[in-house]
Amino acid sequence: MPEMTAALGLRMLLAGLGAGLVAITATRLIERLGSRLGGVLGTAPSTIVPAGIGLAAAGHEGLDAALGAVPVGMWVNAVFLWSWRWLPRAVSSGPPALQLPLTIAASLLLWAIVARAALSGLDQARAAGAPPLLIGGLAWLASLVVGALSARGAGPPRGPTRPVGPLTLIARGLLAAAAIAGALGAGAAFGPEAAGLAAVFPAIFLTTMVSLWMSQGQAVSGAAVGPMMLGSASVGAYALIAAHSLPALGPALGSICAWLGAVCGVTLPAAWALTRPAAPR
Repeated sequence: MPEMTAALGLRMLLAGLGAGLVAITATRLIERLGSRLGGVLGTAPSTIVPAGIGLAAAGHEGLDAALGAVPVGMWVNAVFLWSWRWLPRAVSSGPPALQLPLTIAASLLLWAIVARAALSGLDQARAAGAPPLLIGGLAWLASLVVGALSARGAGPPRGPTRPVGPLTLIARGLLAAAAIAGALGAGAAFGPEAAGLAAVFPAIFLTTMVSLWMSQGQAVSGAAVGPMMLGSASVGAYALIAAHSLPALGPALGSICAWLGAVCGVTLPAAWALTRPAAPR
């Protein structure tokens, strides 16, 4: 029992540190490069890489099931991100001090409903004998299409409006780290259903949107939604490729191949498509 507690604590610590670094990197890229390019590059595969390596190194027999569920979780997170485009308008008539808290609460409620429905559907599909990677592939296609459509309506790219100090960056990282570690702890404490929800909890997306709103304004965070939805499809692509490359090539080389495949297949084409000059009319 103490060994299990120590192992859980170590996973929470490592996941929290990774999430903090990703949250800082994502928001910094959006502030430096603008909402379109930064939103896409900031969602390249990151924390999924050590998670996949850990599963492969442990000889996890359910590697296909675990990695096949990742695109489903990313589809749920795409819905969560999408809500940050219209929820601020829905609460804009309320007191300014409550607009951000109301947006956070409503987006998390929407995520919980969609995540629960997705997990239920995933369980039913697996019980019916559907291959996990097929389910993941369909979810990935759905995320890619929805992200592309949302990014097309993202409006003009927006860059930074205010300088961001080191204390703000540290606060962002700590918030993301606490959210990820708390989600893992809740999953371990309350059973497999909570663990399933914790596995797809959008802590990094949430902290990115909140920190952008607070430091740059609601317009910048809203403009980043579409590009982040499109860019996050690279995480699902990584998982689907890694399901094949990790067993075949080993943790190190398999991860490198999966990351390059996801970045070259999704991240870079998306960045090019969103930043190329518009064709003259």
